[in-house]
Amino acid sequence: MASLGETVAALAAARWTPADETAATSLQEIDMSADNPGGLRMLVHAPPGRPARAPLVVVLHGCTQTASAYALGAGWLELADRCGFVLLCPEQTRANNLNVCFNWFQPADTCRGGGEAASIHAMVRKAIADYDLDPSRIFVTGLSAGGAMANVMLATYPETFAGGAIIAGLPYGAASNMQEAFAAMRGSRSLPARVLGDAVRSASGRRGPWPRISIWQGDEDMTVAPSVAEDLASQWRNVHGIEGAGSDLLTAGPDDTGRRRRTAWRDSRGAAAVELNQLSGMGHGAPLGCMIDDGCGRAGPYLLEVGVSSTLEIARSWTLVQPHNQMRAAPQAPPAPARARADAGGSPPLLHAITSEVGGVITGALRNAGLLK
Repeated sequence: MASLGETVAALAAARWTPADETAATSLQEIDMSADNPGGLRMLVHAPPGRPARAPLVVVLHGCTQTASAYALGAGWLELADRCGFVLLCPEQTRANNLNVCFNWFQPADTCRGGGEAASIHAMVRKAIADYDLDPSRIFVTGLSAGGAMANVMLATYPETFAGGAIIAGLPYGAASNMQEAFAAMRGSRSLPARVLGDAVRSASGRRGPWPRISIWQGDEDMTVAPSVAEDLASQWRNVHGIEGAGSDLLTAGPDDTGRRRRTAWRDSRGAAAVELNQLSGMGHGAPLGCMIDDGCGRAGPYLLEVGVSSTLEIARSWTLVQPHNQMRAAPQAPPAPARARADAGGSPPLLHAITSEVGGVITGALRNAGLLK
């Protein structure tokens, strides 16, 4: 039986059309023609009245999706307005990838100083300079292909980022071509922790300190095998030099007690250097808790309402969220049209070749819910 969150997402996907890509956001495009070897678009949201030396969050979308759709649907735009941090939302183009996936497995785009990774890093530098941001509070997150690309950035430019959150992504170095990418997504290309750790260390030549890492994964994900999240945790545990078992914490949500299992591996100072968040009964997508206290985002395709807000939890772990009574009031905007709300933008699968498989899952969910015959 499909979960309620997945059924809601399936319904949104069923009524989505390209015309729905008119959902209004305040992302503004910045000219990057001078320093953009990867040919990406630079989109920024800088809330008015933000504090001096504000933090920056880099948000990376998934395949066949726009930067604005993911930033809106996952709740990052709303949270940036509430808390006063700046968003940088790089966007892929069809000239680079027909399905607008970040090329997370192409060596030319995943090396320090080259391709898409270099473009995103150049955007970070420009945003810091243009908006007078705090260079010690730069973070990166992404979903699916965007999650894999977020991990690329953490590996190739670790000195730039204080922390990263990878949602249904892949280890750095897990694939160098399309065939290997599919194998990695299936979980059939699992590599030893030392090999994965060496891939990160060799990407920049750095020997520490390293960014703090948060990993999010549904245990019923049919696009990226749940075991891949374990490999991600192993990769960064090896990089951080953390041995032994982590501390398991069951986190109760308002609707599903114990739905999220959080495992934390702490460094020598007792800080959680690597966290693995596993969501029971959740498929491929970013977990949302739109109805919880301080929740944010809009459920849609691959943006799954499960009573746990990954965006809010990630922002809290980065100390971007202030106590509730100190939060900034978000600017009031006219409600989006119904069709635009349906486009709260889920990330489709990492690679277009698995679209038919996901379509079958959605159809099954609708039939199980009694919405299709």
